[in-house]
Amino acid sequence: MNNADLIVATLKANGIVRGFGIPSGNVLPLMEAMRTGGVDFVLTAHEGSAGFAADVTGRMTGAPGLCIATLGPGATNLATGVGCAYLDRSPLIAITCNLNTDQLGRRIQMWIDHHALFKPITKATLKLERGSVAQTLTQAIALALSEPKGPVHLDLPEDVALAATNERVPSSARPTALAAAPDAALVRAGEVLAAAKHPIAVIGATAMRLADPSLLRRVIEHHGLPFATTTMAKGVIDEDHPLALGWIERACRQLQRKCLRSADLIVGLGYDTVEVEYEAWIGDRPLLQIDIEPVDIAPSVNLVHQATGDLDASLMRLLVLPAAANQWNGAMLANHRASFQAALRPAAKSFTAHAAIDAVRRALPREGVLAFDVGAHTHQIASQWSAPAPKTFHITNGWSSMGFALPGAIAAKLARPEAPVVCLIGDGCFQMTCGEVATAKRLGITLPIVVLDDRWLALIKVKQIRRQFPLYGTELQAEDYREPPAHYFGVPARAAHSADALADAVSAGLRESGPTVIEAVVDSEHYVDTVYD
Repeated sequence: MNNADLIVATLKANGIVRGFGIPSGNVLPLMEAMRTGGVDFVLTAHEGSAGFAADVTGRMTGAPGLCIATLGPGATNLATGVGCAYLDRSPLIAITCNLNTDQLGRRIQMWIDHHALFKPITKATLKLERGSVAQTLTQAIALALSEPKGPVHLDLPEDVALAATNERVPSSARPTALAAAPDAALVRAGEVLAAAKHPIAVIGATAMRLADPSLLRRVIEHHGLPFATTTMAKGVIDEDHPLALGWIERACRQLQRKCLRSADLIVGLGYDTVEVEYEAWIGDRPLLQIDIEPVDIAPSVNLVHQATGDLDASLMRLLVLPAAANQWNGAMLANHRASFQAALRPAAKSFTAHAAIDAVRRALPREGVLAFDVGAHTHQIASQWSAPAPKTFHITNGWSSMGFALPGAIAAKLARPEAPVVCLIGDGCFQMTCGEVATAKRLGITLPIVVLDDRWLALIKVKQIRRQFPLYGTELQAEDYREPPAHYFGVPARAAHSADALADAVSAGLRESGPTVIEAVVDSEHYVDTVYD
Protein backbone atom coordinates (compact mmCIF):
# COMPACT_ATOMS: atom_id res chain seq x y z
CA MET A 1 0.00 0.00 0.00
CA ASN A 2 1.25 3.48 -0.81
CA ASN A 3 0.22 6.73 0.82
CA ALA A 4 -2.35 7.50 -1.88
CA ASP A 5 -4.04 4.17 -1.09
CA LEU A 6 -3.92 5.01 2.62
CA ILE A 7 -5.52 8.40 2.00
CA VAL A 8 -8.37 6.88 0.02
CA ALA A 9 -8.96 4.11 2.57
CA THR A 10 -9.04 6.70 5.38
CA LEU A 11 -11.47 8.92 3.46
CA LYS A 12 -13.72 5.94 2.77
CA ALA A 13 -13.63 4.89 6.44
CA ASN A 14 -14.96 8.35 7.27
CA GLY A 15 -17.97 8.10 4.95
CA ILE A 16 -16.50 9.91 1.94
CA VAL A 17 -17.62 8.10 -1.21
CA ARG A 18 -16.72 10.59 -3.97
CA GLY A 19 -14.52 13.53 -4.75
CA PHE A 20 -14.78 16.25 -7.38
CA GLY A 21 -11.96 17.78 -9.37
CA ILE A 22 -9.77 18.06 -12.44
CA PRO A 23 -6.66 15.92 -12.92
CA SER A 24 -3.10 16.67 -13.85
CA GLY A 25 -0.06 14.42 -13.86
CA ASN A 26 0.46 15.15 -10.17
CA VAL A 27 -3.12 14.11 -9.39
CA LEU A 28 -2.91 10.74 -11.15
CA PRO A 29 -1.53 8.70 -8.22
CA LEU A 30 -4.44 9.80 -6.02
CA MET A 31 -6.95 9.21 -8.82
CA GLU A 32 -5.64 5.68 -9.35
CA ALA A 33 -5.98 5.01 -5.63
CA MET A 34 -9.56 6.30 -5.80
CA ARG A 35 -10.31 3.99 -8.74
CA THR A 36 -9.01 0.91 -6.96
CA GLY A 37 -10.15 1.97 -3.49
CA GLY A 38 -13.81 2.58 -4.21
CA VAL A 39 -14.04 6.38 -3.91
CA ASP A 40 -15.47 7.86 -7.10
CA PHE A 41 -13.65 10.64 -8.91
CA VAL A 42 -16.11 13.06 -10.56
CA LEU A 43 -14.57 15.12 -13.33
CA THR A 44 -15.92 18.68 -13.33
CA ALA A 45 -15.49 21.40 -15.93
CA HIS A 46 -13.77 23.77 -13.49
CA GLU A 47 -12.04 23.37 -10.13
CA GLY A 48 -14.25 26.05 -8.59
CA SER A 49 -17.24 23.87 -9.40
CA ALA A 50 -15.49 20.96 -7.69
CA GLY A 51 -15.31 23.04 -4.52
CA PHE A 52 -18.98 24.03 -4.72
CA ALA A 53 -20.02 20.42 -5.30
CA ALA A 54 -17.93 19.26 -2.35
CA ASP A 55 -19.51 21.99 -0.19
CA VAL A 56 -23.05 20.77 -0.93
CA THR A 57 -21.98 17.16 -0.44
CA GLY A 58 -20.76 18.07 3.04
CA ARG A 59 -24.03 19.83 3.86
CA MET A 60 -26.19 16.92 2.73
CA THR A 61 -24.29 13.83 3.86
CA GLY A 62 -22.75 14.81 7.17
CA ALA A 63 -19.36 13.54 5.98
CA PRO A 64 -16.90 16.09 4.62
CA GLY A 65 -17.10 16.83 0.93
CA LEU A 66 -13.94 16.16 -1.06
CA CYS A 67 -12.39 18.25 -3.85
CA ILE A 68 -9.08 17.77 -5.61
CA ALA A 69 -6.87 19.97 -7.81
CA THR A 70 -3.38 20.25 -9.11
CA LEU A 71 -0.87 22.89 -8.12
CA GLY A 72 -0.84 26.53 -9.21
CA PRO A 73 -3.85 27.46 -11.37
CA GLY A 74 -5.71 24.35 -10.29
CA ALA A 75 -5.31 25.43 -6.67
CA THR A 76 -6.30 29.04 -7.31
CA ASN A 77 -9.41 27.91 -9.21
CA LEU A 78 -10.29 25.53 -6.38
CA ALA A 79 -9.97 28.32 -3.83
CA THR A 80 -13.28 29.90 -4.88
CA GLY A 81 -15.21 26.77 -3.95
CA VAL A 82 -13.20 26.24 -0.78
CA GLY A 83 -13.93 29.79 0.34
CA CYS A 84 -17.62 29.01 -0.10
CA ALA A 85 -17.36 26.14 2.37
CA TYR A 86 -15.45 28.37 4.79
CA LEU A 87 -18.03 31.15 5.06
CA ASP A 88 -21.04 28.87 4.62
CA ARG A 89 -19.71 26.52 7.35
CA SER A 90 -19.63 23.29 5.32
CA PRO A 91 -17.29 20.39 6.18
CA LEU A 92 -14.85 19.83 3.33
CA ILE A 93 -11.43 18.33 2.60
CA ALA A 94 -9.52 20.07 -0.21
CA ILE A 95 -6.46 18.24 -1.52
CA THR A 96 -3.94 19.91 -3.80
CA CYS A 97 -1.54 17.48 -5.49
CA ASN A 98 1.87 19.10 -5.69
CA LEU A 99 5.38 18.69 -7.03
CA ASN A 100 7.83 16.30 -5.43
CA THR A 101 8.98 17.36 -1.99
CA ASP A 102 12.49 18.34 -3.09
CA GLN A 103 11.03 20.76 -5.67
CA LEU A 104 8.75 22.68 -3.31
CA GLY A 105 9.72 26.32 -2.92
CA ARG A 106 11.84 26.45 -6.06
CA ARG A 107 11.19 28.73 -9.04
CA ILE A 108 9.49 25.97 -11.01
CA GLN A 109 6.56 26.13 -13.42
CA MET A 110 3.16 26.41 -11.67
CA TRP A 111 4.52 26.32 -8.12
CA ILE A 112 3.06 28.72 -5.57
CA ASP A 113 2.76 28.53 -1.79
CA HIS A 114 -0.52 26.63 -1.39
CA HIS A 115 -0.52 27.10 2.37
CA ALA A 116 -0.38 30.88 2.01
CA LEU A 117 -3.21 30.67 -0.55
CA PHE A 118 -5.57 28.59 1.55
CA LYS A 119 -4.76 29.86 5.05
CA PRO A 120 -7.32 32.73 5.05
CA ILE A 121 -10.17 30.55 3.67
CA THR A 122 -9.80 27.32 5.65
CA LYS A 123 -9.84 26.17 9.25
CA ALA A 124 -6.32 24.82 8.68
CA THR A 125 -3.85 24.04 5.90
CA LEU A 126 -1.67 20.98 6.55
CA LYS A 127 1.22 19.14 4.89
CA LEU A 128 0.91 15.44 4.14
CA GLU A 129 4.31 13.94 4.99
CA ARG A 130 5.68 10.41 5.03
CA GLY A 131 5.04 8.58 8.27
CA SER A 132 2.19 10.82 9.45
CA VAL A 133 -0.33 10.73 6.60
CA ALA A 134 -3.10 8.89 8.47
CA GLN A 135 -2.70 11.04 11.57
CA THR A 136 -2.78 14.29 9.58
CA LEU A 137 -5.77 13.25 7.49
CA THR A 138 -7.74 12.12 10.56
CA GLN A 139 -6.91 15.42 12.24
CA ALA A 140 -8.16 17.27 9.16
CA ILE A 141 -11.46 15.37 9.01
CA ALA A 142 -12.11 15.88 12.73
CA LEU A 143 -11.41 19.58 12.38
CA ALA A 144 -13.67 19.92 9.32
CA LEU A 145 -16.53 18.29 11.24
CA SER A 146 -16.04 20.31 14.45
CA GLU A 147 -18.27 23.35 14.91
CA PRO A 148 -18.25 25.72 13.28
CA LYS A 149 -17.74 23.26 10.45
CA GLY A 150 -15.61 24.18 7.49
CA PRO A 151 -12.87 23.25 5.01
CA VAL A 152 -9.40 21.95 5.72
CA HIS A 153 -6.71 22.02 3.04
CA LEU A 154 -4.13 19.26 2.58
CA ASP A 155 -1.10 19.52 0.31
CA LEU A 156 0.10 16.23 -1.17
CA PRO A 157 3.50 16.09 -2.90
CA GLU A 158 3.60 13.45 -5.63
CA ASP A 159 6.51 11.54 -4.10
CA VAL A 160 4.62 11.30 -0.81
CA ALA A 161 1.55 9.95 -2.61
CA LEU A 162 3.63 7.24 -4.30
CA ALA A 163 5.74 6.28 -1.29
CA ALA A 164 5.08 2.89 0.34
CA THR A 165 3.72 3.02 3.88
CA ASN A 166 3.30 0.77 6.90
CA GLU A 167 0.73 3.08 8.49
CA ARG A 168 -2.62 1.51 9.25
CA VAL A 169 -6.01 2.89 8.31
CA PRO A 170 -7.10 4.75 11.45
CA SER A 171 -10.43 4.69 13.20
CA SER A 172 -13.05 7.23 12.13
CA ALA A 173 -12.26 10.80 13.07
CA ARG A 174 -13.96 12.23 16.13
CA PRO A 175 -14.89 15.89 15.92
CA THR A 176 -14.49 18.02 19.00
CA ALA A 177 -17.79 18.42 20.83
CA LEU A 178 -18.93 21.87 21.83
CA ALA A 179 -19.48 22.53 25.50
CA ALA A 180 -23.02 23.33 26.58
CA ALA A 181 -23.87 26.93 27.40
CA PRO A 182 -23.82 27.61 31.15
CA ASP A 183 -27.14 26.71 32.68
CA ALA A 184 -27.38 30.09 34.36
CA ALA A 185 -27.07 31.77 30.96
CA LEU A 186 -29.96 29.73 29.58
CA VAL A 187 -32.13 30.33 32.63
CA ARG A 188 -31.50 34.06 32.16
CA ALA A 189 -32.38 33.70 28.47
CA GLY A 190 -35.70 32.18 29.51
CA GLU A 191 -36.34 35.11 31.83
CA VAL A 192 -35.62 37.65 29.09
CA LEU A 193 -37.93 35.79 26.73
CA ALA A 194 -40.70 35.53 29.31
CA ALA A 195 -40.61 39.29 29.91
CA ALA A 196 -41.22 40.12 26.23
CA LYS A 197 -44.72 40.82 24.92
CA HIS A 198 -43.92 40.72 21.22
CA PRO A 199 -40.77 38.62 20.70
CA ILE A 200 -39.70 37.41 17.26
CA ALA A 201 -37.14 34.68 16.68
CA VAL A 202 -34.76 34.97 13.75
CA ILE A 203 -33.24 31.63 12.80
CA GLY A 204 -29.89 31.46 11.06
CA ALA A 205 -27.42 29.14 9.39
CA THR A 206 -26.14 27.39 12.52
CA ALA A 207 -29.61 25.95 13.07
CA MET A 208 -29.38 24.07 9.77
CA ARG A 209 -26.58 21.98 11.28
CA LEU A 210 -28.50 20.84 14.36
CA ALA A 211 -28.14 17.16 15.17
CA ASP A 212 -31.89 17.15 15.87
CA PRO A 213 -33.64 19.83 13.76
CA SER A 214 -37.01 19.00 15.35
CA LEU A 215 -35.77 20.62 18.57
CA LEU A 216 -36.03 24.02 16.95
CA ARG A 217 -39.66 23.59 15.91
CA ARG A 218 -40.53 22.29 19.37
CA VAL A 219 -38.92 25.31 21.05
CA ILE A 220 -40.74 27.68 18.69
CA GLU A 221 -44.07 26.01 19.42
CA HIS A 222 -43.42 25.64 23.16
CA HIS A 223 -42.83 29.37 23.56
CA GLY A 224 -45.26 30.47 20.81
CA LEU A 225 -42.51 32.38 19.01
CA PRO A 226 -43.20 33.88 15.58
CA PHE A 227 -40.07 33.32 13.52
CA ALA A 228 -38.30 34.55 10.42
CA THR A 229 -35.27 32.91 8.84
CA THR A 230 -32.16 33.87 6.99
CA THR A 231 -31.62 32.41 3.53
CA MET A 232 -29.38 29.55 4.70
CA ALA A 233 -31.92 28.48 7.33
CA LYS A 234 -34.89 28.14 4.98
CA GLY A 235 -36.69 24.85 5.52
CA VAL A 236 -35.24 24.08 8.93
CA ILE A 237 -38.89 24.48 9.99
CA ASP A 238 -41.63 23.95 7.41
CA GLU A 239 -42.30 27.42 6.02
CA ASP A 240 -46.04 26.79 5.93
CA HIS A 241 -45.96 26.82 9.74
CA PRO A 242 -48.54 29.25 11.20
CA LEU A 243 -45.80 31.01 13.21
CA ALA A 244 -43.63 31.61 10.12
CA LEU A 245 -43.10 35.23 9.07
CA GLY A 246 -40.89 34.69 6.03
CA TRP A 247 -37.29 35.59 5.25
CA ILE A 248 -35.17 38.56 6.09
CA GLU A 249 -33.00 40.88 4.03
CA ARG A 250 -33.92 39.60 0.61
CA ALA A 251 -36.79 40.77 -1.61
CA CYS A 252 -39.28 43.24 -0.09
CA ARG A 253 -36.94 43.63 2.83
CA GLN A 254 -38.52 46.88 4.04
CA LEU A 255 -41.75 45.02 4.81
CA GLN A 256 -39.79 42.52 6.84
CA ARG A 257 -37.80 45.21 8.63
CA LYS A 258 -41.01 46.94 9.64
CA CYS A 259 -42.36 43.66 10.99
CA LEU A 260 -39.17 42.82 12.88
CA ARG A 261 -38.96 46.28 14.40
CA SER A 262 -42.48 45.89 15.75
CA ALA A 263 -41.04 43.30 18.15
CA ASP A 264 -39.91 44.21 21.64
CA LEU A 265 -37.27 41.45 21.54
CA ILE A 266 -35.33 39.75 18.75
CA VAL A 267 -34.24 36.22 19.62
CA GLY A 268 -31.35 35.07 17.44
CA LEU A 269 -31.43 31.28 17.31
CA GLY A 270 -28.34 29.94 15.57
CA TYR A 271 -28.01 33.30 13.86
CA ASP A 272 -24.59 33.59 12.19
CA THR A 273 -23.86 37.18 11.21
CA VAL A 274 -21.77 35.96 8.26
CA GLU A 275 -25.11 35.89 6.36
CA VAL A 276 -26.22 39.40 7.31
CA GLU A 277 -25.04 41.56 10.17
CA TYR A 278 -27.64 42.50 12.79
CA GLU A 279 -27.07 46.23 12.41
CA ALA A 280 -28.35 46.05 8.83
CA TRP A 281 -31.92 45.56 10.01
CA ILE A 282 -32.44 45.34 13.77
CA GLY A 283 -32.63 49.07 14.54
CA ASP A 284 -32.91 49.68 18.28
CA ARG A 285 -34.68 46.41 19.10
CA PRO A 286 -33.07 44.49 21.98
CA LEU A 287 -31.31 41.25 21.06
CA LEU A 288 -31.19 37.91 22.86
CA GLN A 289 -28.62 35.70 21.10
CA ILE A 290 -28.39 31.90 21.44
CA ASP A 291 -25.69 30.35 19.26
CA ILE A 292 -22.46 28.36 19.23
CA GLU A 293 -20.17 31.41 19.11
CA PRO A 294 -20.27 34.86 20.68
CA VAL A 295 -22.21 37.24 18.46
CA ASP A 296 -20.32 39.66 16.19
CA ILE A 297 -22.15 43.00 16.39
CA ALA A 298 -21.59 46.70 15.92
CA PRO A 299 -21.74 48.93 19.02
CA SER A 300 -25.14 50.19 17.88
CA VAL A 301 -26.81 46.81 18.51
CA ASN A 302 -28.58 46.51 21.87
CA LEU A 303 -27.44 43.08 23.06
CA VAL A 304 -29.29 42.33 26.30
CA HIS A 305 -28.06 38.77 26.78
CA GLN A 306 -26.40 35.86 25.01
CA ALA A 307 -25.95 32.17 25.73
CA THR A 308 -23.09 30.54 23.87
CA GLY A 309 -22.57 26.79 23.54
CA ASP A 310 -23.80 23.65 21.81
CA LEU A 311 -27.04 24.65 20.09
CA ASP A 312 -28.81 21.30 20.48
CA ALA A 313 -28.13 21.43 24.22
CA SER A 314 -29.32 25.04 24.46
CA LEU A 315 -32.58 24.23 22.69
CA MET A 316 -33.19 21.21 24.91
CA ARG A 317 -32.76 23.46 27.94
CA LEU A 318 -35.13 26.08 26.52
CA LEU A 319 -37.65 23.33 25.88
CA VAL A 320 -37.94 22.43 29.56
CA LEU A 321 -38.24 26.02 30.77
CA PRO A 322 -41.78 27.25 31.47
CA ALA A 323 -43.54 28.32 28.27
CA ALA A 324 -43.33 32.05 27.66
CA ALA A 325 -46.54 33.92 26.94
CA ASN A 326 -46.76 36.77 24.44
CA GLN A 327 -49.40 38.97 22.84
CA TRP A 328 -49.13 37.87 19.22
CA ASN A 329 -52.19 36.35 17.62
CA GLY A 330 -52.56 34.15 14.58
CA ALA A 331 -54.53 36.67 12.52
CA MET A 332 -51.77 39.29 12.82
CA LEU A 333 -49.18 36.81 11.61
CA ALA A 334 -51.35 35.52 8.76
CA ASN A 335 -52.03 39.07 7.57
CA HIS A 336 -48.33 39.83 7.48
CA ARG A 337 -47.56 36.67 5.50
CA ALA A 338 -50.28 37.47 2.98
CA SER A 339 -49.18 41.08 2.46
CA PHE A 340 -45.54 40.06 2.18
CA GLN A 341 -46.23 37.41 -0.45
CA ALA A 342 -48.50 39.76 -2.41
CA ALA A 343 -45.81 42.45 -2.49
CA LEU A 344 -43.35 39.96 -3.97
CA ARG A 345 -45.61 39.43 -7.00
CA PRO A 346 -46.51 42.79 -8.59
CA ALA A 347 -49.06 42.58 -11.38
CA ALA A 348 -47.71 42.47 -14.94
CA LYS A 349 -48.88 41.46 -18.39
CA SER A 350 -45.51 39.90 -19.28
CA PHE A 351 -43.92 36.63 -18.13
CA THR A 352 -42.20 37.81 -14.97
CA ALA A 353 -39.33 36.35 -13.01
CA HIS A 354 -41.60 35.89 -9.98
CA ALA A 355 -44.10 33.94 -12.10
CA ALA A 356 -41.26 31.74 -13.39
CA ILE A 357 -40.11 30.96 -9.84
CA ASP A 358 -43.66 30.04 -8.82
CA ALA A 359 -43.93 27.80 -11.88
CA VAL A 360 -40.79 25.89 -10.89
CA ARG A 361 -42.08 25.53 -7.32
CA ARG A 362 -45.37 24.06 -8.64
CA ALA A 363 -43.53 21.58 -10.84
CA LEU A 364 -41.02 20.41 -8.24
CA PRO A 365 -42.58 17.90 -5.84
CA ARG A 366 -42.81 19.08 -2.26
CA GLU A 367 -39.95 16.86 -1.13
CA GLY A 368 -37.74 18.06 -3.99
CA VAL A 369 -34.41 19.86 -3.68
CA LEU A 370 -33.56 23.26 -5.18
CA ALA A 371 -30.10 24.65 -5.85
CA PHE A 372 -29.91 28.21 -7.14
CA ASP A 373 -27.34 30.84 -7.83
CA VAL A 374 -26.30 34.37 -6.92
CA GLY A 375 -27.89 37.47 -8.44
CA ALA A 376 -31.18 39.35 -8.38
CA HIS A 377 -33.05 36.08 -8.65
CA THR A 378 -31.43 35.01 -5.35
CA HIS A 379 -33.35 37.71 -3.50
CA GLN A 380 -36.61 36.86 -5.21
CA ILE A 381 -36.29 33.09 -4.72
CA ALA A 382 -35.22 33.41 -1.09
CA SER A 383 -38.32 35.41 -0.25
CA GLN A 384 -41.00 33.68 -2.30
CA TRP A 385 -39.95 30.01 -2.42
CA SER A 386 -41.53 27.73 0.19
CA ALA A 387 -39.11 25.16 1.62
CA PRO A 388 -40.78 22.38 3.64
CA ALA A 389 -37.79 20.60 5.15
CA PRO A 390 -34.10 20.98 6.02
CA LYS A 391 -31.47 20.58 3.29
CA THR A 392 -33.94 21.01 0.43
CA PHE A 393 -32.81 24.56 -0.40
CA HIS A 394 -29.18 25.26 -1.32
CA ILE A 395 -27.51 28.59 -1.85
CA THR A 396 -24.31 30.30 -0.79
CA ASN A 397 -25.07 33.27 1.45
CA GLY A 398 -21.90 33.66 3.50
CA TRP A 399 -19.62 33.51 0.44
CA SER A 400 -22.20 34.53 -2.20
CA SER A 401 -20.22 33.54 -5.27
CA MET A 402 -21.76 33.24 -8.70
CA GLY A 403 -21.37 29.75 -10.14
CA PHE A 404 -22.70 27.80 -7.17
CA ALA A 405 -26.02 26.45 -8.45
CA LEU A 406 -25.16 23.97 -11.18
CA PRO A 407 -22.36 22.09 -9.40
CA GLY A 408 -24.41 22.34 -6.20
CA ALA A 409 -27.41 20.75 -7.89
CA ILE A 410 -25.25 17.97 -9.34
CA ALA A 411 -23.84 17.22 -5.88
CA ALA A 412 -27.32 17.27 -4.32
CA LYS A 413 -28.58 14.75 -6.87
CA LEU A 414 -25.60 12.47 -6.29
CA ALA A 415 -26.09 12.70 -2.52
CA ARG A 416 -29.84 12.03 -2.72
CA PRO A 417 -30.42 10.20 -6.02
CA GLU A 418 -34.00 9.33 -5.06
CA ALA A 419 -34.99 13.00 -4.64
CA PRO A 420 -36.14 15.22 -7.50
CA VAL A 421 -33.63 18.06 -7.90
CA VAL A 422 -33.89 21.28 -9.91
CA CYS A 423 -31.21 23.86 -10.67
CA LEU A 424 -32.51 27.45 -10.99
CA ILE A 425 -29.93 29.84 -12.36
CA GLY A 426 -29.57 33.29 -13.85
CA ASP A 427 -28.27 33.74 -17.37
CA GLY A 428 -25.08 35.40 -16.13
CA CYS A 429 -24.36 32.47 -13.82
CA PHE A 430 -25.17 30.01 -16.61
CA GLN A 431 -22.60 31.67 -18.87
CA MET A 432 -20.08 31.25 -16.07
CA THR A 433 -20.67 27.51 -15.43
CA CYS A 434 -22.42 26.05 -18.47
CA GLY A 435 -19.59 23.55 -18.88
CA GLU A 436 -21.02 21.65 -15.92
CA VAL A 437 -23.97 20.69 -18.14
CA ALA A 438 -21.54 18.21 -19.67
CA THR A 439 -20.70 16.93 -16.18
CA ALA A 440 -24.39 16.26 -15.50
CA LYS A 441 -24.71 14.47 -18.83
CA ARG A 442 -21.66 12.31 -18.19
CA LEU A 443 -23.12 11.31 -14.81
CA GLY A 444 -26.49 10.48 -16.39
CA ILE A 445 -28.47 12.31 -13.72
CA THR A 446 -32.01 13.65 -14.10
CA LEU A 447 -31.68 17.39 -13.62
CA PRO A 448 -33.81 20.17 -15.10
CA ILE A 449 -31.58 23.26 -15.37
CA VAL A 450 -33.81 26.33 -15.52
CA VAL A 451 -32.11 29.46 -16.82
CA LEU A 452 -33.88 32.75 -16.05
CA ASP A 453 -32.98 34.62 -19.22
CA ASP A 454 -33.51 38.36 -18.86
CA ARG A 455 -30.36 39.42 -20.79
CA TRP A 456 -28.83 41.39 -17.91
CA LEU A 457 -26.69 41.04 -14.84
CA ALA A 458 -29.92 42.05 -13.20
CA LEU A 459 -28.75 42.58 -9.62
CA ILE A 460 -26.01 44.99 -10.69
CA LYS A 461 -28.43 46.67 -13.09
CA VAL A 462 -30.81 47.29 -10.17
CA LYS A 463 -27.96 48.69 -8.08
CA GLN A 464 -26.95 51.01 -10.93
CA ILE A 465 -30.52 52.28 -11.16
CA ARG A 466 -30.82 52.76 -7.39
CA ARG A 467 -27.53 54.66 -7.25
CA GLN A 468 -28.44 56.70 -10.34
CA PHE A 469 -25.54 55.38 -12.40
CA PRO A 470 -26.03 54.85 -16.13
CA LEU A 471 -26.48 51.25 -17.27
CA TYR A 472 -23.01 50.20 -18.34
CA GLY A 473 -21.21 46.87 -18.52
CA THR A 474 -24.17 44.82 -17.27
CA GLU A 475 -26.00 43.86 -20.48
CA LEU A 476 -25.48 40.22 -21.41
CA GLN A 477 -27.24 40.26 -24.76
CA ALA A 478 -28.26 43.29 -26.83
CA GLU A 479 -30.19 41.57 -29.62
CA ASP A 480 -33.72 40.23 -29.31
CA TYR A 481 -33.99 36.79 -27.84
CA ARG A 482 -33.57 33.87 -30.21
CA GLU A 483 -34.60 30.30 -29.52
CA PRO A 484 -31.92 28.33 -27.64
CA PRO A 485 -29.70 25.91 -29.51
CA ALA A 486 -30.93 22.36 -29.90
CA HIS A 487 -28.51 21.24 -27.21
CA TYR A 488 -25.64 22.19 -24.92
CA PHE A 489 -22.89 19.55 -25.02
CA GLY A 490 -25.50 17.04 -26.13
CA VAL A 491 -28.02 18.04 -23.44
CA PRO A 492 -31.37 19.00 -25.00
CA ALA A 493 -32.46 22.63 -24.61
CA ARG A 494 -35.86 24.25 -24.97
CA ALA A 495 -37.44 27.64 -24.38
CA ALA A 496 -40.34 28.55 -22.09
CA HIS A 497 -42.23 31.79 -22.71
CA SER A 498 -44.97 31.41 -20.09
CA ALA A 499 -45.45 30.08 -16.59
CA ASP A 500 -47.48 27.11 -17.79
CA ALA A 501 -44.91 26.23 -20.43
CA LEU A 502 -42.15 26.41 -17.84
CA ALA A 503 -44.01 24.23 -15.34
CA ASP A 504 -44.66 21.67 -18.07
CA ALA A 505 -41.01 21.72 -19.14
CA VAL A 506 -39.76 21.19 -15.59
CA SER A 507 -42.23 18.35 -15.02
CA ALA A 508 -41.09 16.74 -18.27
CA GLY A 509 -37.45 17.26 -17.32
CA LEU A 510 -38.00 15.43 -14.04
CA ARG A 511 -39.13 12.40 -16.05
CA GLU A 512 -36.06 12.35 -18.30
CA SER A 513 -33.12 10.01 -17.82
CA GLY A 514 -30.60 12.83 -18.06
CA PRO A 515 -30.28 16.61 -17.69
CA THR A 516 -32.34 19.19 -19.58
CA VAL A 517 -31.72 22.91 -20.12
CA ILE A 518 -34.86 25.09 -20.01
CA GLU A 519 -34.44 28.74 -20.92
CA ALA A 520 -37.22 30.79 -19.33
CA VAL A 521 -37.39 34.11 -21.17
CA VAL A 522 -38.54 36.49 -18.44
CA ASP A 523 -39.23 40.14 -17.78
CA SER A 524 -37.35 41.06 -14.61
CA GLU A 525 -38.24 44.75 -14.45
CA HIS A 526 -40.07 44.17 -11.16
CA TYR A 527 -36.70 43.50 -9.50
CA VAL A 528 -36.31 47.27 -9.21
CA ASP A 529 -39.30 47.28 -6.84
CA THR A 530 -38.96 43.91 -5.12
CA VAL A 531 -35.25 43.17 -4.83
CA TYR A 532 -34.01 46.52 -3.53
CA ASP A 533 -37.14 48.18 -2.19
